[in-house]
Amino acid sequence: MSSLETLTLLELAHGRSTSVAGVQHGPSRIRNGLHNPIRGLAALGHRSLLLILLLSVWEAAPRLELIDPVFLPPFSEVIAAGWQLAQTGELYDDVSASLLRALSGFLISVALIVPLGLAVGWYARLGNLLNQFIEICRNTAPLALLPVFILLLGIGEMSKITMVIYSCAWPLLLNTIAAVKQVDPLLIKSARTMGATPQQLFRKVILPAALPTIFVGIRLASASAMLVLVASEMVGAKAGLGYLIINSQYSFLIPQMYFGILGITVIGLAFNAMLEALERRFMRWKAPVAA
Repeated sequence: MSSLETLTLLELAHGRSTSVAGVQHGPSRIRNGLHNPIRGLAALGHRSLLLILLLSVWEAAPRLELIDPVFLPPFSEVIAAGWQLAQTGELYDDVSASLLRALSGFLISVALIVPLGLAVGWYARLGNLLNQFIEICRNTAPLALLPVFILLLGIGEMSKITMVIYSCAWPLLLNTIAAVKQVDPLLIKSARTMGATPQQLFRKVILPAALPTIFVGIRLASASAMLVLVASEMVGAKAGLGYLIINSQYSFLIPQMYFGILGITVIGLAFNAMLEALERRFMRWKAPVAA
Protein backbone atom coordinates (compact mmCIF):
# COMPACT_ATOMS: atom_id res chain seq x y z
CA MET A 1 0.00 0.00 0.00
CA SER A 2 1.40 3.39 -0.99
CA SER A 3 1.88 6.22 1.50
CA LEU A 4 -0.87 8.25 -0.21
CA GLU A 5 -3.37 5.38 0.16
CA THR A 6 -2.35 4.95 3.78
CA LEU A 7 -2.90 8.65 4.46
CA THR A 8 -6.32 8.47 2.87
CA LEU A 9 -7.24 5.65 5.24
CA LEU A 10 -5.88 7.73 8.14
CA GLU A 11 -8.01 10.70 7.10
CA LEU A 12 -11.09 8.51 6.93
CA ALA A 13 -10.38 7.12 10.39
CA HIS A 14 -9.88 10.63 11.77
CA GLY A 15 -12.80 12.52 10.25
CA ARG A 16 -15.43 10.33 8.73
CA SER A 17 -18.12 8.47 10.58
CA THR A 18 -19.41 5.38 8.85
CA SER A 19 -22.66 3.84 9.85
CA VAL A 20 -24.87 1.28 8.20
CA ALA A 21 -28.52 2.27 8.26
CA GLY A 22 -31.40 -0.14 7.80
CA VAL A 23 -33.17 -0.14 4.45
CA GLN A 24 -36.46 1.71 4.55
CA HIS A 25 -39.39 0.18 2.77
CA GLY A 26 -41.77 2.14 0.56
CA PRO A 27 -44.58 3.03 3.03
CA SER A 28 -42.23 4.17 5.79
CA ARG A 29 -40.21 6.21 3.32
CA ILE A 30 -43.37 7.95 2.08
CA ARG A 31 -44.46 8.72 5.64
CA ASN A 32 -41.05 10.18 6.44
CA GLY A 33 -41.20 12.25 3.26
CA LEU A 34 -44.55 13.72 4.31
CA HIS A 35 -43.51 14.35 7.90
CA ASN A 36 -40.15 15.97 7.17
CA PRO A 37 -41.53 19.18 5.54
CA ILE A 38 -44.09 19.55 8.33
CA ARG A 39 -41.41 19.11 10.96
CA GLY A 40 -39.18 21.59 9.13
CA LEU A 41 -41.91 24.24 9.04
CA ALA A 42 -42.71 23.64 12.71
CA ALA A 43 -39.03 23.98 13.66
CA LEU A 44 -38.71 27.17 11.60
CA GLY A 45 -41.78 28.67 13.28
CA HIS A 46 -40.46 27.72 16.69
CA ARG A 47 -37.06 29.31 16.02
CA SER A 48 -38.68 32.47 14.62
CA LEU A 49 -41.14 32.91 17.48
CA LEU A 50 -38.97 35.38 19.39
CA LEU A 51 -38.28 37.40 16.23
CA ILE A 52 -41.99 37.59 15.39
CA LEU A 53 -42.74 38.70 18.94
CA LEU A 54 -40.05 41.39 18.78
CA LEU A 55 -41.35 42.77 15.48
CA SER A 56 -44.91 42.75 16.85
CA VAL A 57 -43.81 44.78 19.87
CA TRP A 58 -41.93 47.14 17.57
CA GLU A 59 -45.08 47.68 15.49
CA ALA A 60 -47.49 48.04 18.44
CA ALA A 61 -45.48 50.13 20.92
CA PRO A 62 -45.26 53.32 18.79
CA ARG A 63 -48.87 53.03 17.65
CA LEU A 64 -50.05 52.71 21.25
CA GLU A 65 -47.77 55.68 22.11
CA LEU A 66 -45.80 53.61 24.59
CA ILE A 67 -42.77 54.97 22.74
CA ASP A 68 -42.53 58.26 20.88
CA PRO A 69 -43.18 57.31 17.22
CA VAL A 70 -41.01 60.21 16.09
CA PHE A 71 -37.90 58.47 17.43
CA LEU A 72 -39.04 54.87 16.96
CA PRO A 73 -41.54 54.64 14.07
CA PRO A 74 -43.58 51.45 13.61
CA PHE A 75 -41.94 48.59 11.76
CA SER A 76 -44.37 48.93 8.84
CA GLU A 77 -43.31 52.56 8.31
CA VAL A 78 -39.67 51.51 8.28
CA ILE A 79 -40.40 48.92 5.58
CA ALA A 80 -42.40 51.51 3.61
CA ALA A 81 -39.43 53.90 3.76
CA GLY A 82 -37.18 51.13 2.47
CA TRP A 83 -39.58 50.47 -0.40
CA GLN A 84 -39.43 54.14 -1.37
CA LEU A 85 -35.62 53.98 -1.37
CA ALA A 86 -35.78 50.91 -3.59
CA GLN A 87 -38.13 52.65 -6.06
CA THR A 88 -35.82 55.66 -6.40
CA GLY A 89 -32.76 53.42 -6.91
CA GLU A 90 -30.94 54.89 -3.92
CA LEU A 91 -31.14 51.61 -1.99
CA TYR A 92 -29.51 49.69 -4.84
CA ASP A 93 -26.62 52.18 -5.01
CA ASP A 94 -26.02 52.02 -1.24
CA VAL A 95 -26.25 48.24 -0.96
CA SER A 96 -24.05 47.60 -3.99
CA ALA A 97 -21.41 50.05 -2.74
CA SER A 98 -21.29 48.42 0.71
CA LEU A 99 -21.25 44.89 -0.71
CA LEU A 100 -18.43 45.70 -3.11
CA ARG A 101 -16.27 47.17 -0.34
CA ALA A 102 -17.04 44.44 2.18
CA LEU A 103 -16.57 41.52 -0.21
CA SER A 104 -13.39 42.96 -1.72
CA GLY A 105 -11.73 43.51 1.64
CA PHE A 106 -12.97 40.23 3.07
CA LEU A 107 -11.83 38.08 0.14
CA ILE A 108 -8.43 39.78 -0.07
CA SER A 109 -7.97 39.23 3.67
CA VAL A 110 -8.88 35.54 3.42
CA ALA A 111 -6.54 35.03 0.46
CA LEU A 112 -3.59 36.68 2.24
CA ILE A 113 -4.07 35.92 5.93
CA VAL A 114 -5.12 32.25 5.94
CA PRO A 115 -1.88 31.08 4.23
CA LEU A 116 0.10 33.33 6.57
CA GLY A 117 -1.66 31.84 9.59
CA LEU A 118 -0.96 28.30 8.38
CA ALA A 119 2.73 29.16 7.99
CA VAL A 120 2.96 30.89 11.38
CA GLY A 121 1.20 28.01 13.11
CA TRP A 122 3.35 25.35 11.45
CA TYR A 123 6.79 26.99 11.64
CA ALA A 124 7.61 27.79 15.26
CA ARG A 125 10.50 30.12 14.39
CA LEU A 126 8.28 32.27 12.19
CA GLY A 127 5.68 32.37 14.96
CA ASN A 128 8.24 33.49 17.53
CA LEU A 129 9.51 36.17 15.14
CA LEU A 130 6.06 37.64 14.45
CA ASN A 131 4.40 37.06 17.81
CA GLN A 132 5.15 40.46 19.33
CA PHE A 133 4.10 42.33 16.17
CA ILE A 134 0.83 40.36 16.01
CA GLU A 135 0.03 41.09 19.65
CA ILE A 136 0.57 44.83 19.16
CA CYS A 137 -1.53 45.03 16.00
CA ARG A 138 -4.43 42.89 17.19
CA ASN A 139 -4.81 45.01 20.31
CA THR A 140 -5.02 48.20 18.26
CA ALA A 141 -8.67 48.89 17.51
CA PRO A 142 -9.32 49.22 13.74
CA LEU A 143 -11.61 52.22 14.25
CA ALA A 144 -8.81 54.02 16.10
CA LEU A 145 -6.74 53.77 12.91
CA LEU A 146 -9.49 55.14 10.66
CA PRO A 147 -8.05 58.71 10.65
CA VAL A 148 -4.64 57.27 9.77
CA PHE A 149 -6.01 55.31 6.82
CA ILE A 150 -7.89 58.38 5.60
CA LEU A 151 -4.78 60.57 5.86
CA LEU A 152 -2.60 58.05 4.03
CA LEU A 153 -5.07 56.71 1.47
CA GLY A 154 -7.68 59.46 1.18
CA ILE A 155 -11.44 59.17 1.57
CA GLY A 156 -11.94 57.06 -1.53
CA GLU A 157 -12.48 53.31 -1.89
CA MET A 158 -8.90 52.34 -1.03
CA SER A 159 -9.08 53.50 2.59
CA LYS A 160 -12.38 51.68 3.21
CA ILE A 161 -11.25 48.40 1.65
CA THR A 162 -7.96 48.58 3.55
CA MET A 163 -9.86 49.11 6.79
CA VAL A 164 -11.91 46.00 6.07
CA ILE A 165 -8.75 43.99 5.33
CA TYR A 166 -7.15 45.14 8.57
CA SER A 167 -10.19 44.37 10.70
CA CYS A 168 -10.62 40.90 9.15
CA ALA A 169 -6.94 40.02 9.47
CA TRP A 170 -6.72 39.39 13.20
CA PRO A 171 -9.62 37.00 13.83
CA LEU A 172 -8.53 35.12 10.71
CA LEU A 173 -4.87 34.99 11.70
CA LEU A 174 -5.36 34.03 15.33
CA ASN A 175 -7.90 31.30 14.58
CA THR A 176 -5.77 29.85 11.79
CA ILE A 177 -2.69 29.75 14.00
CA ALA A 178 -4.68 28.11 16.79
CA ALA A 179 -6.19 25.63 14.32
CA VAL A 180 -2.75 24.39 13.23
CA LYS A 181 -1.38 24.19 16.75
CA GLN A 182 -4.40 22.22 17.98
CA VAL A 183 -3.99 19.37 15.48
CA ASP A 184 -3.63 16.08 17.35
CA PRO A 185 0.12 15.29 17.59
CA LEU A 186 -0.66 11.58 17.32
CA LEU A 187 -2.07 12.13 13.83
CA ILE A 188 1.08 13.95 12.75
CA LYS A 189 3.33 11.31 14.30
CA SER A 190 1.37 8.48 12.69
CA ALA A 191 1.50 10.12 9.27
CA ARG A 192 5.25 10.64 9.52
CA THR A 193 5.74 7.06 10.66
CA MET A 194 3.88 5.89 7.54
CA GLY A 195 6.32 7.83 5.37
CA ALA A 196 4.26 10.90 4.54
CA THR A 197 6.10 13.69 2.78
CA PRO A 198 5.71 17.24 4.19
CA GLN A 199 3.31 18.10 1.36
CA GLN A 200 1.16 15.01 2.01
CA LEU A 201 1.24 15.67 5.76
CA PHE A 202 -0.04 19.20 5.27
CA ARG A 203 -2.66 18.32 2.64
CA LYS A 204 -4.01 15.11 4.17
CA VAL A 205 -3.69 15.74 7.93
CA ILE A 206 -3.01 19.35 8.93
CA LEU A 207 -5.43 21.17 6.65
CA PRO A 208 -8.48 18.88 7.15
CA ALA A 209 -8.03 18.93 10.94
CA ALA A 210 -7.61 22.72 11.01
CA LEU A 211 -10.57 23.61 8.75
CA PRO A 212 -13.29 23.81 11.47
CA THR A 213 -11.38 26.40 13.50
CA ILE A 214 -10.34 28.29 10.36
CA PHE A 215 -14.00 28.64 9.40
CA VAL A 216 -14.73 30.05 12.86
CA GLY A 217 -12.18 32.76 12.12
CA ILE A 218 -13.70 33.38 8.68
CA ARG A 219 -17.15 33.89 10.17
CA LEU A 220 -15.79 36.25 12.84
CA ALA A 221 -13.94 38.16 10.13
CA SER A 222 -17.14 38.62 8.10
CA ALA A 223 -18.81 40.23 11.13
CA SER A 224 -15.81 42.52 11.67
CA ALA A 225 -15.89 43.51 8.00
CA MET A 226 -19.44 44.85 8.19
CA LEU A 227 -18.84 46.60 11.52
CA VAL A 228 -15.77 48.51 10.38
CA LEU A 229 -17.16 49.20 6.91
CA VAL A 230 -20.29 50.90 8.27
CA ALA A 231 -18.19 53.07 10.59
CA SER A 232 -15.85 54.10 7.76
CA GLU A 233 -18.80 54.92 5.48
CA MET A 234 -20.21 57.22 8.14
CA VAL A 235 -17.04 59.32 8.07
CA GLY A 236 -16.26 59.82 4.42
CA ALA A 237 -18.54 58.39 1.74
CA LYS A 238 -21.27 59.41 -0.67
CA ALA A 239 -22.88 55.97 -0.92
CA GLY A 240 -23.22 52.88 1.24
CA LEU A 241 -25.42 51.74 4.09
CA GLY A 242 -23.28 53.55 6.65
CA TYR A 243 -23.72 56.75 4.67
CA LEU A 244 -27.48 56.08 4.42
CA ILE A 245 -27.75 55.73 8.21
CA ILE A 246 -25.76 58.83 9.14
CA ASN A 247 -27.27 60.99 6.38
CA SER A 248 -30.79 59.94 7.42
CA GLN A 249 -30.01 60.85 11.01
CA TYR A 250 -28.75 64.31 10.02
CA SER A 251 -31.79 64.84 7.79
CA PHE A 252 -34.12 63.47 10.51
CA LEU A 253 -35.41 60.76 8.16
CA ILE A 254 -35.77 58.32 11.02
CA PRO A 255 -37.60 55.48 9.17
CA GLN A 256 -34.84 55.43 6.54
CA MET A 257 -32.23 55.34 9.28
CA TYR A 258 -33.81 52.25 10.86
CA PHE A 259 -34.13 50.60 7.46
CA GLY A 260 -30.41 51.10 6.88
CA ILE A 261 -29.72 49.36 10.20
CA LEU A 262 -32.01 46.50 9.19
CA GLY A 263 -30.23 46.27 5.84
CA ILE A 264 -26.87 45.79 7.55
CA THR A 265 -28.37 43.08 9.76
CA VAL A 266 -29.84 41.22 6.79
CA ILE A 267 -26.55 41.36 4.87
CA GLY A 268 -24.68 40.07 7.93
CA LEU A 269 -27.13 37.17 8.30
CA ALA A 270 -26.83 36.36 4.59
CA PHE A 271 -23.02 36.37 4.83
CA ASN A 272 -23.14 34.03 7.80
CA ALA A 273 -25.60 31.66 6.09
CA MET A 274 -23.42 31.45 2.97
CA LEU A 275 -20.32 30.75 5.05
CA GLU A 276 -22.14 28.03 6.99
CA ALA A 277 -23.19 26.40 3.70
CA LEU A 278 -19.62 26.63 2.41
CA GLU A 279 -18.34 25.12 5.65
CA ARG A 280 -20.73 22.17 5.36
CA ARG A 281 -19.62 21.61 1.77
CA PHE A 282 -15.91 21.58 2.61
CA MET A 283 -16.39 19.41 5.69
CA ARG A 284 -18.82 16.78 4.53
CA TRP A 285 -16.54 14.23 6.18
CA LYS A 286 -17.29 15.66 9.61
CA ALA A 287 -19.67 13.59 11.72
CA PRO A 288 -22.98 15.46 12.34
CA VAL A 289 -23.66 16.46 15.91
CA ALA A 290 -26.56 14.51 17.41
CA ALA A 291 -29.56 16.67 18.30
